[in-house]
Amino acid sequence: MDHLPFRRPGRFYRGNLHTHSTVSDGELSPEDVVAAYRAQGYDFLALTDHFLPQYHFQITDTRAFRSAQFTTLPGAELHAPQTSAGRLWHIVAVGLPLDFAPPAPDETGPALAARAAAAGAFVGIAHPAWYTLTLEDGLSLDAAHAVEVFNATAAWDNDRGDSWYFNDMLLAKGKRLLAYAADDAHFYIRPDTFVAWVQVRAEELSPEAILASLKGGAFYSSQGPQIDDVDVDDRRVAVRCSPARAVFVSGPDERSQRQLGQGITSCELAVPWIHEVPYIRVTVVDDAGRKAWSNPIWLD
Repeated sequence: MDHLPFRRPGRFYRGNLHTHSTVSDGELSPEDVVAAYRAQGYDFLALTDHFLPQYHFQITDTRAFRSAQFTTLPGAELHAPQTSAGRLWHIVAVGLPLDFAPPAPDETGPALAARAAAAGAFVGIAHPAWYTLTLEDGLSLDAAHAVEVFNATAAWDNDRGDSWYFNDMLLAKGKRLLAYAADDAHFYIRPDTFVAWVQVRAEELSPEAILASLKGGAFYSSQGPQIDDVDVDDRRVAVRCSPARAVFVSGPDERSQRQLGQGITSCELAVPWIHEVPYIRVTVVDDAGRKAWSNPIWLD
């Protein structure tokens, strides 16, 4: 399938899309956060400090920390009233202009997300499981590109790190949403750093190329395993990956095909129901239980 990232020109670049610093409620300065991710072998980082009045509606400027080997994308975690539960919205926007205007008092979450997308940002529905975002709320975010399907801080904050179920429900309603994993790192005592990331396929390590690949779905997400290739035809799915304990091909409901074993690096799974579903997705699980996820693969 031509839209899958694995055979596109370029290479994969590792990055985190949801991160906080002392500009909002993080423990480390922007410079120290960038240095920490760079030291861990990441290729890029989006600092997404909370865009709130108590933090002066500031988009953290990380341009000074870019180099030929590491780049940054400006962003923010946007908030507006209010979800159906009466809570502030949490919307990750990566690739915002530094002069992005604060929300008006009556600006809703969906309107704020749409304005961020119009300004050029990659818009993610942040940690929906963490604050039990409803399906109706998710459907109202027409401008979103993706759902944050795993959030490391949420996993340790209230045991609600996994939001794949939420994304699957939106996909079942016809939303063509991507899926990304992130740390949401604050550098507190919680082990929320270097846990989950995206591998973005691009021809160069520049903010513009990374952002374009994110919007185009040329990436997969991981907690450690590597997905080397996914090949889909009208009757089977072939996967190449780093050594795995399990490889799953999941549909939008309970249907799935799986390969279980030790040290699996390639497998070919017959998917007899592939013509009956609008999309599939691939999950690779290693011996430690860490996962890598493809984006939803639409079959039309």
